Amino acid sequence: MNKANKITMSRIIMSVIIITLLLFPFHEIGIDFPTYLLNGKIVVNLKDIIVGFLFIIASLTDFFDGYVARKYNIVTDFGKMIDAISDKLLTNSVLIILACEGKVSTIIAVVIIMRDIVVDSIKMVIGNKGHAVGAIYLAKVKTTLLMVGIVLTLFYNLPFELIPLRVSDFLLAIAAILSVITGVKYYMMAKPYLNEK
Repeated sequence: MNKANKITMSRIIMSVIIITLLLFPFHEIGIDFPTYLLNGKIVVNLKDIIVGFLFIIASLTDFFDGYVARKYNIVTDFGKMIDAISDKLLTNSVLIILACEGKVSTIIAVVIIMRDIVVDSIKMVIGNKGHAVGAIYLAKVKTTLLMVGIVLTLFYNLPFELIPLRVSDFLLAIAAILSVITGVKYYMMAKPYLNEK
C-alpha cells in the first residue's frame, strides 16, 4: 500500500461517505439539513452543498494519486485497478442517484455508465491476452467535464442558474457525447487484440 494507493483508497472512503449522505433518510431520525432561498426562487439544501465540496475533494484525489505514482515511480497493477474502481464508484454512483432524483437526465447517466461497462470489459479481455490500450486524452476531458458537471448539479448550477444558463446540463451532455466517441476509439484500438485467438 504505497502513497498513491493510499490516496486512491481515501477516494473510495469519501465515495462511501458521499453516497451515504445522499441516500440516508436523515429526516426519519429527526435530522433536517437547513435550506436557503436564493434570488427568491432557488431552494438550496445544505446537505447538497456539503456533498458537493466532498465530491470536489474526492475528485482532486483522482489527479494526485496518478501524479504521485508517476513522480515516485510507484505505478502498480493494483494501483491501476483500484484507481479505475474508485473513479467509477465516485462518479457513476452519484450520477445514478442524481438521475433517480430527476436532477440529471437518465439518458446521460445510462450512456456514460454503459460506455464504462463496455470499455472496462474490453480492457479486461485484452488484458487477459497480455495487451493494453493507452489512455485517450479525450477520455480525460470527458472525466473532467463529468466531474465538473456533477459538482455544478450538486451546487444547483450556481452561479449560472441566476442568469439562467444550464451549464451543468451542457457539461454532462458533452461528457455523454465524449463517452460514446472515446468508447468507439477504445474499441477500434483494441479490435486487433480482440480478434486474436
